Amino acid sequence: MTPRSTAPAHLAWPFFTDAHRKFAIDLEAWAADHLAPLVASEPHDVDATFREIVHRLGAAGWLRYVVPQPHGLAPMRLDVRTVCLGRETLGQLSGMADFAFGMQGLGSGPISQFGSDELKQRYLPRVVAGDAIAAFALSEPMAGSDVSAMETTARRDGSDYVLDGRKTWISNAGIAAFYVVFARLEGDEKKFVAVVVDADNPGLTVSERIVMNAPHPLGTLDMEACRVPAGAVLGEPDKGMRVALGTLDIFRSTVGAASLGFARRALSEATSHVMTRRAFGQRLADFQLTQAKLAEMALAVDASALLVYRAAWTRDAGAERVTREAAMAKLYATEAAQRIVDHAVQLFGGLGVTRGQVVERLYRQIRPLRIYEGTTEIQKLIIARELTRASE
Repeated sequence: MTPRSTAPAHLAWPFFTDAHRKFAIDLEAWAADHLAPLVASEPHDVDATFREIVHRLGAAGWLRYVVPQPHGLAPMRLDVRTVCLGRETLGQLSGMADFAFGMQGLGSGPISQFGSDELKQRYLPRVVAGDAIAAFALSEPMAGSDVSAMETTARRDGSDYVLDGRKTWISNAGIAAFYVVFARLEGDEKKFVAVVVDADNPGLTVSERIVMNAPHPLGTLDMEACRVPAGAVLGEPDKGMRVALGTLDIFRSTVGAASLGFARRALSEATSHVMTRRAFGQRLADFQLTQAKLAEMALAVDASALLVYRAAWTRDAGAERVTREAAMAKLYATEAAQRIVDHAVQLFGGLGVTRGQVVERLYRQIRPLRIYEGTTEIQKLIIARELTRASE
């Protein structure tokens, strides 16, 4: 990805301030110099590459934007537009770079939003510096989208909580310095607790590393008599689900931003290709069917951007919850990006499914975004619930 000499057109939209515009332009230029060589090809050692990306982002100061002050540069309320711009910008370069940036925000989000001052002081400066990789441990083998089916339990034992259960599909499992773990309070199936568990806790083990179709540190956690002090609890002890949903409410629109970055890169690659590839005596770009496909792709990119940044702006403007807006942004942008990347692969023909091609990499990397942080189907249920609730 070559940095632009001028700002992309959508940065002129009224959603953004001059500070946002400068952030996006500066990050793109920095990433082209400092991350592009690292992610030019898919790594053999995913963990080491991911750690190095986090380290470089932290050392250069970019991770200050994923946590609120006084530990970052964002305002006391996290500036979601900045996080979205960061994920969109890095997503155009590399799925791993985007995820490293985004997960530092999501994994530490429960602490920055609900943690005590002691927990914030202990963890957030290390997240910002890139010295501690964060993880968000919510999903379970039988409780993915249906988080109310959670089976991991937490029981009070004196001044401690003792956790037992399994978490799976956990991003950064095995390389995280700490995990925000959600569990059902023993004895009350309707109450949950959120706690911070250090990776070196003797009651926690990474029992499995999960290999995906795109480079991504993922795995399963087992907790057996995993003891944590009551001071590690986030928010109120019986309001753990509020911590989970409140954090997702903030970061869900950033998943749409990441997919928007993938879509922009796919559109750019496809446009460049059809301008030079010739067939039947003319450029692919001269065929009306090609032009129609490009038009559909460009339309979906702009529609996705509008939904993503509407959600982010609404939150930044002071809204306590953006549940409906974030769900719409995540749903539309991820589904649209899947179509855009697929169109790009089709325009490339055989090259589009060849390892080493950007569009082939995007084709594999875009698919999980329609699943994690709430599937497309769950987003539809959320939107409908918010509509009917507003009409009651």
